[in-house]
Amino acid sequence: MRAKLPLVEVPIVDYGDDQTQMIAYREEGTKRALALGNRGPIRFDDSGELAPDIVKAYTENGFYVFTDVLTATELNEIEADLVDMLHRSPVSKDALVDRDGNPALGIDLEARNISWVKPLSDPLGGTDASYGRHEAKMNEPTPPAEAPEHVVQLFLGSLQFSDACLRLYGHPQLLRVAESINGPDFTPFNEAVWIKQPGLGGSVAWHQDGWTHWNNPELDDHTHGFNFMAQLYGCDATNGLWVVPGSNRLGKLSIKSMVAAAGSDRLPDAVPLICSPGDVAITSRQAVHGSFANTSSNVRVTLNFGFHRRSSVLGIRSGGVHNPVSEYNEEYIFERSKLIAWAIDARSQHFNDEDRYVYKPFVGLEKDFVWSEQTRPLLRDYNLRDIGI
Repeated sequence: MRAKLPLVEVPIVDYGDDQTQMIAYREEGTKRALALGNRGPIRFDDSGELAPDIVKAYTENGFYVFTDVLTATELNEIEADLVDMLHRSPVSKDALVDRDGNPALGIDLEARNISWVKPLSDPLGGTDASYGRHEAKMNEPTPPAEAPEHVVQLFLGSLQFSDACLRLYGHPQLLRVAESINGPDFTPFNEAVWIKQPGLGGSVAWHQDGWTHWNNPELDDHTHGFNFMAQLYGCDATNGLWVVPGSNRLGKLSIKSMVAAAGSDRLPDAVPLICSPGDVAITSRQAVHGSFANTSSNVRVTLNFGFHRRSSVLGIRSGGVHNPVSEYNEEYIFERSKLIAWAIDARSQHFNDEDRYVYKPFVGLEKDFVWSEQTRPLLRDYNLRDIGI
């Protein structure tokens, strides 16, 4: 596939005075990433559970790369929807119209849905945003003179904007993985599309995602859930996510101290996700992870969607980062989980040669959750009910 997204064209960006050191850091990280033994096709054992060696590698490292999950057909459909989403986005930050002068995507919604970033910047590092999770500032390379003031970097609530993203959410093998990790009554987290534009995409400072359960005596390696990260064009050390292997098992860490000990934002133990188009990584939300500004010539498009254990969210009062303050009771969880049921049906209609996934909390309710044009309006602002812990 070729990148057909309507992106701003800019020259390759030099990383600064330590370009040579950054290149070496990427090369060393890539070698260590490929040596971890945590990548390969999705496999299940005879009982239908995720293969034990995959679970072990995921638990030990905090991430696993599932290879060749998405077909070329599905990738092309996702790409077409992303082209449309970008074309319909506001022509600039805070604009109300798209590049054709039509009402822009998402302007009539209540929930936050499109996030912008100043080119090559780190908007979160060292701030109090998101519960202060991003403790240390990342390096901010100087953007090219012709760079726009802001670029689109994130679509939230993406399932309401893209049928292809909705169908991906109902992928039977990925949902079987979610069941193996979080139990048959697993719950949603949130869904988003990251677009790291070449020579412009900003960084995401090192952080751990969870914030509610660090002091829970029953905290384990999977308490705060995980994210699937499906790659449209692939990713590497220049534009992809980096993870500190094993950090998911160490509880709440002082990232500020880790960066201070490293002497820069290049954490010495971190490794990049190395993915081809159609690969899907699973990453623990408890792992220390982040990404550098995209100074490369390659766009990175990641389709994020995560899941939790029901026991981790039921009865929890949370909010603030991903949704308004709410208590996650049975009704709340059921309402948010409807997206799984609709996604399963949408995928089953579209890819009717696949085995349809059976989501246990909705067994017997399948006829009530048929995807159609009449169903579509029910997805409006669905991410107001995201489940963040």
